[in-house]
Amino acid sequence: MTKKKIFCAFLLSGQFFLLMAQQKVTFKIAETKALKVSKLHLFLAGNFNGWNPADTAWEMRADSPGHYHLSKAMPRGIYNFKITRGSWQTVECAADGKPIENRNFVVSKDTVITLSVSGWQDDFAVAEKVHTASARVHIVDEKFNIPQLGRQRRIWIYLPSGYLTSNKKYPVIYMHDGQNLFDAYTSGYGEWGIDEIMDKLPDAKQCIIVGIDHGGDNRITEYDPYGSKYGKGRGDDYVEFLVKTLKPYIDAHYHTIADARHTSISGSSMGGLISMYAILKYPNVFGKAGIFSPAFWIAPDIFLFAQQQHLSTKSGFYFVCGDAESATMVSDMKKMADIIHSKSISEENAPVVIVKGASHNEKQWNGDFPAFYVWLLKEW
Repeated sequence: MTKKKIFCAFLLSGQFFLLMAQQKVTFKIAETKALKVSKLHLFLAGNFNGWNPADTAWEMRADSPGHYHLSKAMPRGIYNFKITRGSWQTVECAADGKPIENRNFVVSKDTVITLSVSGWQDDFAVAEKVHTASARVHIVDEKFNIPQLGRQRRIWIYLPSGYLTSNKKYPVIYMHDGQNLFDAYTSGYGEWGIDEIMDKLPDAKQCIIVGIDHGGDNRITEYDPYGSKYGKGRGDDYVEFLVKTLKPYIDAHYHTIADARHTSISGSSMGGLISMYAILKYPNVFGKAGIFSPAFWIAPDIFLFAQQQHLSTKSGFYFVCGDAESATMVSDMKKMADIIHSKSISEENAPVVIVKGASHNEKQWNGDFPAFYVWLLKEW
């Protein structure tokens, strides 16, 4: 067989393998009380299509009034989704109008998924949002200047219970997605409840927590050091802002312990990615990092960057994710942890926590944070 024929045979066998790796998944909806109108346009929005609520490629077909189906060839993996009528204002909900958790399913073979809808969000009055931030949460500045990005951003700060009555200095955690940390009023998908967690601790175990709002439409690119189909990465500029602008300001205006041992950085999803990058690039600034459900999939170059960096054996990395988040979440996180462990950083200083059944949301991260914080306290 000539080299050309061998190559063609190899190519065809590879294509056959890829085709075989695809499983047929059929989604079906039977008539429910929520389907009052015939011929509704129903869509599936999930981690398989960028959570697009009106993706025509994922529109279900009407078989008869109240009955819909959609068949797709999908790779094996873990998926999360919701049903919409074309927008997040018309997403499915519980029968009483309350939001529901993301649906999830595992594709390992040809599968039929039968669905029912209890209600639509737009059939219910919008619940009035209320502020939930505790009295210890303050706004540093609504429009803090970010010269590295040419933008402004709201900055939050949590101050320990004894802060105003003593000159005691405290460790600091810098956290991303500030809108979602303390206040349900500003959160998009629920809050972490960081202030409620900290309020339950004695002053001796509390710290200062600085929250930086994400940039809305610029969130993905600001938290990405490299760039992707979503745009040019501005992660380097964002991290430089934290190190050269924000941290010096916080250290100058608040009672902080400014060394790396007492300075941590933490975030989830894209925030987990940029936290990982920040501690790798500035290990003398950030001594510890909380890496929650990191979006390493969008920036595979970070694995090579991690391999190239020289780290202190005292650097700390807390890795945590759920096993129901995506097909590659656990494997990607373990891959990064293996790189860190190969640099003589012990498993105690770089634990890996996999939460069974946990998915990708603020509720999960609220549950993950206390154990992360206990781990931090051991080093302070």
